[in-house]
Amino acid sequence: MNHPDAYQGKRVVVLGLARSGFDVAKRFHERGAEVIVNDKKDREQCPEASELEALGICVVLGGHPDDLITPDTALVVKNPGIPYSAPPIVEALRLGIDVVTEIEVGYHLCKAPITGITGSNGKTTTTTWVGQMLEAAGLEPIVAGNIGTPFNSVAAELSEHQKVVLELSSFQLKGTQAFKPHVACLLNIAETHLDYHGSMEDYISSKAKLFANMTKDDIAVFNADDDVCRQLSAEVHASVWWFSSKQAVEVGAYLEPTFDQAEQANASGKDAEPYVMFKDEAGRIHRLLSVHEIGLPGRFNVDNALAAITIAVASGAEPEQLVPSLKSFKGVEHRLEYVRNWEGVRFFNNSKATNTIATQMALDAFPGNIILIAGGLDRGLDFKEFVPYFKERVKGLVALGETRHILESVALEAGLNHVKIVDNVDNAERAIEEAVQEARQMAVPGDIVLLSPACASWDMFPSYETRGRIFKEAVHSLK
Repeated sequence: MNHPDAYQGKRVVVLGLARSGFDVAKRFHERGAEVIVNDKKDREQCPEASELEALGICVVLGGHPDDLITPDTALVVKNPGIPYSAPPIVEALRLGIDVVTEIEVGYHLCKAPITGITGSNGKTTTTTWVGQMLEAAGLEPIVAGNIGTPFNSVAAELSEHQKVVLELSSFQLKGTQAFKPHVACLLNIAETHLDYHGSMEDYISSKAKLFANMTKDDIAVFNADDDVCRQLSAEVHASVWWFSSKQAVEVGAYLEPTFDQAEQANASGKDAEPYVMFKDEAGRIHRLLSVHEIGLPGRFNVDNALAAITIAVASGAEPEQLVPSLKSFKGVEHRLEYVRNWEGVRFFNNSKATNTIATQMALDAFPGNIILIAGGLDRGLDFKEFVPYFKERVKGLVALGETRHILESVALEAGLNHVKIVDNVDNAERAIEEAVQEARQMAVPGDIVLLSPACASWDMFPSYETRGRIFKEAVHSLK
């Protein structure tokens, strides 16, 4: 793809009329391109269509016409969620037409240094945390991307004196070409989104595109405790910084002592507590705070904190400036979000846990006595990895959605005594209400009720956000 100014008088097809598609269409129209916007949804589901048409932009709804992609099409900008098997994309690639996402468009318009964050788990929490840290450091960050605000919608207005922090999904990154951040981080890799990518190889290579154009003047941040991160770090041309909760690192954030070292010391009668450390490029070590002072619960949030520290320092902050944000940050909606204490039972909303690793990480955040509400879209997983958790941490399971009976069988195999199934798949709101009631009946004071589905929401809900909001409403309705 070229700079958007180069498409004056040329045909640009925008696939998907969501917020990002709406903004992309306007950007190219302002630059004199012949813009055609296409969405499979009907007009009633596309309220933005009328505004684009009032500007003179052609909007085609209700399906993909056979003649949508023509040999004179100069560019296709796709919504990240549209699969590459969709007929217009197949045809564009056959004709050798560039197919990109709005991240690539935004990159060509952006003058500000870019910090990009991706990974299978923890993206939104870490991105939000980095934004808060950079704000406290006076660096005027704008947070955008997969987190809610399309990059393209703010890119052109950013100055070279600002910072932009982007949450980036594999769907978005797969559709990039020249995109190059100054600071980039891969948090972790877990098996997910294979229904879109088709293989782990394609999923990992899409994530790796975040680093493809970086140079020695840029900084790549990797998780030293993740095998794929370590492998990819050897392939980048940027300076490599690290974060780790299991070992000291050459440059970046780590714990001293580690959790394992602290547990061994405490078992032998010594008083040991992990502290967050940062080692800079000059070899100076900064002792920041105890892990118990971090505002979010759970060891996986310690990893998110270590990642956020390393990214923020790489983006221009001083380590000591980050301590207040580390203490005060309380997380993001639907990500281990505390909802309510009802008669001594604490309820947490972790609806964003759309894969098994995310749910395991949430279960690790609590010592035990967990009533788990889980289940959703069936992607062919067997959930066997939950057996040790059902034996050691989970007191009861309430299963719903397409995977409810698979989860039930694994729980029974693990010897879990308290298992309930919600068979209502036609009324999503009622199903969540039933799940909350079942969990309430299992729980006693001191227990944790945790919604952490380990599955995508699309079997019953339009989004994980909707699922989480209904859960919170049901919890707040308890009497």
